Amino acid sequence: MADKIILPSKEIITPIWISVSEAASLGGVGGKTIRRAIKTDPNLRFRIVKNRYQIEFGSLLYFLHKNTKLKNKLKDFGLGQYVKEWK
Repeated sequence: MADKIILPSKEIITPIWISVSEAASLGGVGGKTIRRAIKTDPNLRFRIVKNRYQIEFGSLLYFLHKNTKLKNKLKDFGLGQYVKEWK
């Protein structure tokens, strides 16, 4: 059975913004993967502050769950290794 991804219907009032390196660490992927996603994925929300990318955390999780390989990296090497319910 495939996992369903449900996006929130309301706008997030106080989004969590993280840097590229933090996003890579939390996702269990490389920084290049995050930077590539910024350029190619229209659903990945980001902003630029002082010439640095900041990624919205919820959109990062959505991006990582779209691809099976990235989803497994999230589970095994990223934030998922600390969340018992994700295993």
